[in-house]
Amino acid sequence: MQTPAPFEYERATSLAGAIAALKAAGAEARVIAGGHSLLPMMKLRLASPERLIDINDLESDLAYIREQQGEIRIGALTRHAELLDSELLAEHFPVFRDAEEVIADPVVRNRGTIGGSLCQADPGEDLSAVCAALKAHVVLQGPSGERIVAMREFQLGPYVTVVAPDEILTEVRIRTSPGAGSAYEKVERRAGDFAIGAAAAALEIEGGTIAAAGVALSALAPTTIEITRAEELLRGARPSEELFEQAGGIASEDCAPMADGRGPVDYKRHLAGVLTKRALRRAAARALQTEA
Repeated sequence: MQTPAPFEYERATSLAGAIAALKAAGAEARVIAGGHSLLPMMKLRLASPERLIDINDLESDLAYIREQQGEIRIGALTRHAELLDSELLAEHFPVFRDAEEVIADPVVRNRGTIGGSLCQADPGEDLSAVCAALKAHVVLQGPSGERIVAMREFQLGPYVTVVAPDEILTEVRIRTSPGAGSAYEKVERRAGDFAIGAAAAALEIEGGTIAAAGVALSALAPTTIEITRAEELLRGARPSEELFEQAGGIASEDCAPMADGRGPVDYKRHLAGVLTKRALRRAAARALQTEA
């Protein structure tokens, strides 16, 4: 049986205490909440932190979904199950429910958190694509205070983010807008598995014209990627099947999949185009409903 390397364990009782513990422990410390990503990596010795800082007792501060100052704000300790069940999220950003319905199983959804998912930065992770398409920002808290980072700047590479060793992701912020619609499409080998390919789309439609657009792919490049050329094509245009077909073609060209046990490169490029078109079609239909 595989077991982690030896490590020290500390259970934080406050956010300030957790940050202080990270600062004192240095670069070899890691935060743990749900643990569904970190613990398997530790068992395989792909990660060997010397100290774990458990933040599960901080739910009163870091687990929430609320509307504030024209944004939906999601605490980093909000569990997948809470994201799935939230009517507030479903009203403003149905893409979250789309994604959560195909993430893992109830055991994982009851423990895993949005903060842990984003900080893991797995190339096949679902919520990174969702947040990227929605142009979300994340709040990072450290000894020097708070800083806000756009999702497009958050991932540096596979399993690598801009979060400093003594920082904690505390919140996700997404701007709300009338006439907004979003959707998520995913192909997987079995229910709840990591994606073979997935696409998230978000549109804002004003007067029948696309005012803003976000398109992001998961599992189709070394990191979650935003398809900026497709977004530029969509902005200022009227939604149509032809437009979405063109955007899907761009997604096929601009993704960077690798051949693996889930499929060859050509198949994954095909998926990128098809899933992008489907997600845009559903996002547009939802946006037009809210605009009406």
